[in-house]
Amino acid sequence: MQIALEEARAAAARGEVPVGAVVTDAAGLVLSRAGNEVEARRDPSAHAEMLALRAAAATTGEKLLRDATLWVTLEPCAMCAQAIAFFRVKRLVFGAYDPKGGGVEHGPRIYTQPTCHHAPEVIGGVRERDAAALLRQFFAGLR
Repeated sequence: MQIALEEARAAAARGEVPVGAVVTDAAGLVLSRAGNEVEARRDPSAHAEMLALRAAAATTGEKLLRDATLWVTLEPCAMCAQAIAFFRVKRLVFGAYDPKGGGVEHGPRIYTQPTCHHAPEVIGGVRERDAAALLRQFFAGLR
């Protein structure tokens, strides 16, 4: 999660919403890391999770990440939660909960839907205070 927080800080420094993500393999080796790039790419799908998942698949040469863990600083939105299911990620670990835009523990709760073909193990609240503080600081600076 430390690396994901570093990616989130780097995203904030670029003017992006501070969300960072890291994909590790079964041995804990980093396959990819990313921060949000929505503004830079002018792409609303350029969330940290999406970028990290795509890069991890490119690194492994596989379309599925069955033994991988995705570490992300914020509860994934519905789009990212569904992508995590499509990539068949084994485990999702996230920091801050997102009652407004989350898609895992809040909102559509993607993994509880009967149409969801794969649900990862989910661990929420890891380094929650640190992740939430980054988001609060970022948005306070915009007000």
